[in-house]
Amino acid sequence: MLLLAASAAGSVSPAARLGARARAAAPAMRRLVRRAAATETSVSEGTSGPTDVKTILECKKDMSDIVSLCKRRGFVYPSSEIYSGFAGFFDYGPLGVELRNNIKRAWWEDMVQRRDDVVGLDSSIIASPRIWEASGHVAGFSDPMVDCKESKQRFRADQLFFAKVADGAGAHAGYVSLLEGADMEAAAAKAAGALLKKLKRDGPAQLSPLRDFTEADPSEYALVPSPATGEPGTLTAPRDFNLMFQTSVGAMTDGSSVAYLRPETAQGIFTNFKNVVSSTRVKVPFGIAQIGKAFRNEITPRNFIFRSREFEQMELEYFIKPTDVEEEWRAQHAAWVETRLAWHIGIGIDPALLSIEQHKPDKLAHYARACSDIMFKFPFGVSELEGCAHRGGYDLTQHASASGKSAEYTDEETKAKYVPHVIEPSVGVDRCFLAVLCSAYAEDVVNGEARTLLRFHPRVAPIKVGVFPLVKNNEQIMESARELHKRLQRRHNVAFDAAGNIGRRYRRMDEAGTPFCVTVDFQTLEDGTVTLRDRDSTAQRRVSPDELVAFVADACE
Repeated sequence: MLLLAASAAGSVSPAARLGARARAAAPAMRRLVRRAAATETSVSEGTSGPTDVKTILECKKDMSDIVSLCKRRGFVYPSSEIYSGFAGFFDYGPLGVELRNNIKRAWWEDMVQRRDDVVGLDSSIIASPRIWEASGHVAGFSDPMVDCKESKQRFRADQLFFAKVADGAGAHAGYVSLLEGADMEAAAAKAAGALLKKLKRDGPAQLSPLRDFTEADPSEYALVPSPATGEPGTLTAPRDFNLMFQTSVGAMTDGSSVAYLRPETAQGIFTNFKNVVSSTRVKVPFGIAQIGKAFRNEITPRNFIFRSREFEQMELEYFIKPTDVEEEWRAQHAAWVETRLAWHIGIGIDPALLSIEQHKPDKLAHYARACSDIMFKFPFGVSELEGCAHRGGYDLTQHASASGKSAEYTDEETKAKYVPHVIEPSVGVDRCFLAVLCSAYAEDVVNGEARTLLRFHPRVAPIKVGVFPLVKNNEQIMESARELHKRLQRRHNVAFDAAGNIGRRYRRMDEAGTPFCVTVDFQTLEDGTVTLRDRDSTAQRRVSPDELVAFVADACE
């Protein structure tokens, strides 16, 4: 209603559409929670008549549950598993590749196709090494690394936390350490208690605030225990570790052939800025969007696909006229943060799990004016889902200086020349995939049996519809089901399942996140209607094939 009214009054900007979608989504989400909180809801499940469904709202989502479901249902497999795996790399199975593609398609449609001010690009993974020299990646794209000399394990220093421990009398007892994760305060307190018990000191333990290892004084390096061994004196001092994967291009393997797998997709956009301006009719403000692979030799890939060495980015560089009026550029930056937040809600991520974290001035990159992160509450803790940075004119200026080619944009109306500034919303496909999965994961009870389901928004669900013939031994029913399957298959990814009873088939589709199931039965032979079943409520109703096709198409938009 909101969008229709706005359209009647005039054109609606893409940001306004997404903002309206977010505002419309929030009340709906609250209503969903209130409905689920109700004690019981009468619905129709299978062919056995009414049943009761009780949603377990406080479903404890553990990463082990998510990882197990991903493997079992074919979302994500460990890479090279038959060779004992390869850390930091993953393969996406039949359902996983569909979910990934749907997320990317939704991003491309909303950020490019449905906007008049954004165009697309697909730059190469390997480019001139001079690009990475100019951008600062060769000299400064690194993470602080620390090694355990005894276990030979390697950690990121900014993910290794420690605290001083004092006993009940306030006397110093030592240090405890732990790796970044959820409930670190509780974990540190438990470790401190164990330390006092080992030293036979009285408690309760007193802990100093947790600090990461980059904040340690050099005199503390030998006192902090290694997370691998629990013993002090084995950790090295932090040192920089460049994250770029190096390769060789051409027949030679000397220094002249050195190249890199790109660690981000943004630089390909900046180096093609002038090409896009000269070959299209874009005018500032406008954006260039790209979806593509990136590679980072992470010291400690962890938390499943959240931090891996090969990943995919959905990145947009939005070029704007430079201004020193703080209210103006902050408003432009804030508008993009709101737009991106609305998009995540629009594809089904629970807004209760999302938050915004603004970087403090002393935590900004030297070239950035502002940066806000969209945070998501994963099972392992609240972590960054998407970053939205105001990068100023740093990147275009750096490449212009290094290449000797101007990056100035000429305003056709005023004839003024300037190097545009840029706002960069950047989200990883894999992190978005994991957030969608964690947000959708649920458990409830149907007919007295526990059910695991994925409440995917139909737009991103890997399978849109499951088509079931009620029985396999009736050729008319089987033929009608096959025809309906083929008709739906023209536009959607659809599953055909004739094995087992209807309840079992529903459970398989629920766990795969399929929003709708359709049963072709004996009544279909009489009046042509089929049974449409909703995944979340398990409610059923009779519809004609034409109504079904239109309903599914509308739901998936």
